[in-house]
Amino acid sequence: MVFMRVFLFLISLVTFNLPALASVVNSHGYAQFETLKYDANFTHFDWVNPNAPKSGTVRLMAFGTFDTLNPYTLKGTSPIGTADFTSYGVSELNEPLMVGSGNYDPSGDEPASAYGLIAESVQYNDSRSWVVFNLRKEARFHDGTPITAKDVAFSYRTLLKQGHPQYRTYLQEVKRVDILSHHRIRFVFKRAGNPLLILRMGDLPVLPEHYWRDKDFSKTTFEPPLGSGPYQITAIKPGRSLEFERVKDWWGKDLAVNRGKYNFDKVIVDFYRDKHVAFEAFKVGSFDFYIEHQAKNWANNYRFPDIAKGKVIRAEIPHQIPTQTQALFINTRRAQFHDVATREALTLLFDFEWANRTLFNNAYQRANSYYPNSDFSARDVPSGAEGLLLTKWREQLPLALFLQPFNLEQTQGRGIPRETLRKALGLLAEAGWRSSAKGLRNRLGQQLELEILLVNPSLERILQAYVNTLNEVGIAARMRTVDRAQYKQRLDNFDFDLTLLTLPQTLSPGLEQWQYFHSSQAMIKGSKNYAGVSSPVIDDLLEKLLSAKTYRAQRQAARALDRALLWNYYSIPNWYISHHRIAYQNRFEFVRTPPYTLGLRAWWLKPSEIK
Repeated sequence: MVFMRVFLFLISLVTFNLPALASVVNSHGYAQFETLKYDANFTHFDWVNPNAPKSGTVRLMAFGTFDTLNPYTLKGTSPIGTADFTSYGVSELNEPLMVGSGNYDPSGDEPASAYGLIAESVQYNDSRSWVVFNLRKEARFHDGTPITAKDVAFSYRTLLKQGHPQYRTYLQEVKRVDILSHHRIRFVFKRAGNPLLILRMGDLPVLPEHYWRDKDFSKTTFEPPLGSGPYQITAIKPGRSLEFERVKDWWGKDLAVNRGKYNFDKVIVDFYRDKHVAFEAFKVGSFDFYIEHQAKNWANNYRFPDIAKGKVIRAEIPHQIPTQTQALFINTRRAQFHDVATREALTLLFDFEWANRTLFNNAYQRANSYYPNSDFSARDVPSGAEGLLLTKWREQLPLALFLQPFNLEQTQGRGIPRETLRKALGLLAEAGWRSSAKGLRNRLGQQLELEILLVNPSLERILQAYVNTLNEVGIAARMRTVDRAQYKQRLDNFDFDLTLLTLPQTLSPGLEQWQYFHSSQAMIKGSKNYAGVSSPVIDDLLEKLLSAKTYRAQRQAARALDRALLWNYYSIPNWYISHHRIAYQNRFEFVRTPPYTLGLRAWWLKPSEIK
């Protein structure tokens, strides 16, 4: 017996490969840089009501459609991939090991932190070369099967081999997976010193191995997947609607990270393909929330009777969420866009001020950054550590980057000024495009032409003025709007010239930036490197961003990356707002809206609405 105890002790030392046991951190959560806001004994988040009543039905709207309930593969569009679905707190996603830093249940009041969900605690060493997740023994899938380390390992292997490229980006950083016991699993990383990887591994959705073992994971499916969360899908009309019901005996209902959340017994989600139809349905009470994205609609069309009667609340709620990157992305894989001068000229010819004045009621700010509404936006001229990161690449970067802040030229909102037109034509000439009776042509006689690929018809009125301007200077420009299935197929195959897209941003920019901008992603089908960015400068700055060991270093690397992207004109920046625009039926109560999420998962029905 004594021999066995000594043997197990020695094995534990080898297993952890530690110079000293004191170098191991064992915690209920993980903060990438700073300390956790909530200690191990916290009972609930500050922005929720831990005693919120659980009852009733809520109806929601999703824009678009879905053709699969498998959200993890490249094939098909699942509900979570439609606009605003992540805000609702219900989805077809499996629960992750930890919550706070991913899409499943984002942090409300602290950035770059996560707390245990399926994982009760997390262990890691000083160099962040490995992480151990200790799973809760009470964690269950909806069929009652315990969640074990084997399920976690299966999830890792499956998503790495068959999952969407967004999962492979960070999972490929894992060198080895060790199942230490039924409820303990360790991930050993290929490289030490990347504190973000532990957060991303905490985001890993845990799939049930016994459920998927005899199924083709790569196929689309309308069979509701086996989950382990607060809701499960109980009814489905393919492409049209979903019904979720709260799991009454859910194993996680009393956890501190869940108290005060998921307060509706039933959630019905109807899918609309036309926003005008959806808005009219909201006005007559067909569903409870409407998250508004159209400034004109927000300014002019919220004067219906239920607003005046107080039955519908219209609210603008400030937030500190880094705004998504919205831009017309230029496909640099196409020969006509290889030259940065051409891309800069295309940017100059976009009149944001006109669109903001005439179409948006001056509701928006122009995005002068890939990270608007955040501390990661490039400012002034590069200096200090940020300057050092860029100086290394001085020969590959424009001199102006070091001498002046990046600023997009402004107009008076009444058309492109003549001086701006002259500058744009000069840049086009510099890139080899010459004016002729038949438009701008290169030395081979080929005309400069482009197509703006769209999926939302309402964008046509916004971009028509831009298309007209391009045609006036000799660029053969046109728009083409296609259905969602064709749009996704064309995006996955990079079959476009320009397209208007949004890139979600996080409170802690990291591996998703690799997906957006690293050269390794430029030719991977289905990747999110839409512009085809392939630059050793950008790759190096991404490495610095991912290896940052302090918030200060992360901020400096992000600002340097932002600056390098902007001065290479990979996209034509659009606009943003720094508040939520939401209208909702006056049936709900909530504590407050936290700075980093809308927090609908913590709302509850008023007592008068409980039947």
